[in-house]
Amino acid sequence: LDAAVPLGARLVEAGDLLVTPGIVDSHVHINEPGRTEWEGFATATQAAAAGGITTVVDMPLNCIPATTSRQAAETKRAQLAGQTHVDVAFWGGVVPGNATELAGLAAFGVPGCKCFLCPSGVDEFPHVDRAVLDRALPVMRDLGLTLLVHAEAPAPLEAAEKTLGPDADVSDYTTYLRSRPAAAEDEAIALVIELCRKHHARAHIVHLASASAVPLLRAAQIDGVPITAETCLHYLTFCAEDVPKGSTEYKCAPPIRDRHNREGLWAGLMDGTLTMVVSDHSPCTPQLKKLDQGDFLGAWGGISSLQLGLSVLYTHVRDRQLPLGRMFQWNARAPAALAGLTGIKGQLDVGFDADVVLWDDKASFVVQGDALRHRHKVTPYAGRTLQGVVHATFVGGREAYDRALGLAARPHGRFLEVRRS
Repeated sequence: LDAAVPLGARLVEAGDLLVTPGIVDSHVHINEPGRTEWEGFATATQAAAAGGITTVVDMPLNCIPATTSRQAAETKRAQLAGQTHVDVAFWGGVVPGNATELAGLAAFGVPGCKCFLCPSGVDEFPHVDRAVLDRALPVMRDLGLTLLVHAEAPAPLEAAEKTLGPDADVSDYTTYLRSRPAAAEDEAIALVIELCRKHHARAHIVHLASASAVPLLRAAQIDGVPITAETCLHYLTFCAEDVPKGSTEYKCAPPIRDRHNREGLWAGLMDGTLTMVVSDHSPCTPQLKKLDQGDFLGAWGGISSLQLGLSVLYTHVRDRQLPLGRMFQWNARAPAALAGLTGIKGQLDVGFDADVVLWDDKASFVVQGDALRHRHKVTPYAGRTLQGVVHATFVGGREAYDRALGLAARPHGRFLEVRRS
């Protein structure tokens, strides 16, 4: 072994620790520039490195300007200098009127563009309708871009909100849950399937929360429609029955649904209809979470969990007695493929980036807010016992994080330009 080590190289003894690929989290909201008080590239990538994540793909909204043109993407890229502890790529965005900007985004190096079928919550990123997608999808197909979709149809949401009434208890989670029914997801996904079939274009459903949509996706995939879907750590972990009164740290959109629905998402993951598990790390300031008021309707919807992804998913894999390889298919190889990083990220092999995590699968820890490195420490995982402790994270062969020593003094993450044919 010693003879195989290049002169001057550092030899790391892993001992009994597992040596696995770095996680690729393809659904992260970093919010810089414009809303850096919500998060930022420095804190987000510090949290990622501490959690064994070596690549993050940043979403196009919540930053100002939104990443809906090449110029906006260049503005965001300028913020990366000297800040990123892991590698970073960007998603672009599809909004009304920006079909002519998609070629510039592809040339910049995004692997795809995201849209909302319902209001996004921020004015800079308006939602689209069928007519907008009819114009954008053929352009994206010809550019090799994947359409990412926040799939909730506005009509079922509007109808559900009208049923709540002025006396609805905003601190009761079921009030919020009733305002965002699974029918909104199912209707939106049916539309996306129809448009993908019509235009022979690729689409990916982000943060699927409705198990009743899984059969729709499965049937479309069997029929050859190029559509994939992900679910999130929180949908696989929590259920509506267990959300405490006023605990707005659990609020996200689409919402965490009931226990039966959670098991349906697990079934869709196990049979391959859902191909990946991501964080959808969507932080904001504690004030916007309305923690003091416990107001589920008024609070910002988003769950912070970036640093915990490996441990949350491994806890489930262990408890459900699943092979470890399934976990890294879900949180490394499949997200890398979605982001156009196949052959570069997601596995330990010749020719891939040397993104490596050393972690202890036999150790557990209790989530403490103060130990989280993302900007704000609000998370529904606080107090939860998780299995799997990260000891070291290497990005491109260089150590980004050491459990004993902390983060590397000098961030060396790169921006990843993605080119698709």
